[in-house]
Amino acid sequence: MNFLTPAEIAVAAANGGKAKCSLPIWKMFLLGILAGCYIGFGANLATKIGSMEAAGTAGGQFLFGAVFSIGLMMVVIAGSELFTGNAMACFISCCNGQSTWGGLLTNWVVVFGANFVGSILLVYIIYFGGYWGDATAITAMGVKAMGIAKGKLTLTFTQAFMRGICCNWLVCLAVWMAFAAKDIVGKIFAIFFPIMGFVSSGFEHSVANMFFIPMGITIANGAPELAAVANKMAPEAMDNIFSYSHFFSANLLPVTLGNIVGGSIFVGLIYWLIYLKK
Repeated sequence: MNFLTPAEIAVAAANGGKAKCSLPIWKMFLLGILAGCYIGFGANLATKIGSMEAAGTAGGQFLFGAVFSIGLMMVVIAGSELFTGNAMACFISCCNGQSTWGGLLTNWVVVFGANFVGSILLVYIIYFGGYWGDATAITAMGVKAMGIAKGKLTLTFTQAFMRGICCNWLVCLAVWMAFAAKDIVGKIFAIFFPIMGFVSSGFEHSVANMFFIPMGITIANGAPELAAVANKMAPEAMDNIFSYSHFFSANLLPVTLGNIVGGSIFVGLIYWLIYLKK
């Protein structure tokens, strides 16, 4: 067969997690920066597509999710370290006794931080590329970027947490199925459908939000008066919502916790119990 069986995927995932936990920290960090950038490229393209005339239609929502999938394709095929995928791979490796829990914690902390660095790096590269507009006018893409950030920043803690679970359940299934494929085309198809599904459904991905929300914050801070008009909000309300402190507490924390549950428990643990537990 040109693909692995589910039991063989479990072995491959555990081995992959062992390799990830064994990486030198400097390699984890550099590969994590790359993953933050790759997911950011997908998020930026989705923002561009979402700002076009078809936005708000069923077809537009599908395209928004479809183009985002290029981010995980680059992560898996080109090679990099993504926190959300590692939530599954490192966890199943630890459950199987191939990695230590200390190694898992080190990987998660280093990769999470590096993903944030890579995401913010791309935010500023894109921002200073001028796609959002300037001090005199905000483009449709800039308005869309703020709208995406506003939607995420106004979720309740519980909503963000639950959407985080659903998101990484699908993301880790995409990674899981990519382990099964033995060729590039197979990996692309394995990744495309779950990622399109989670984005089009409006679920919450911690690393994607490291791009989506800081981009909205940066645009809002770059042209506060125009941003307030575009968002139909008072300047004081803008300051309260479009801030990093609010981002960390209201979105990144619950979404990250949800992503850990979705990837580690609903994919890593369950498949370990089914296929690897002796």
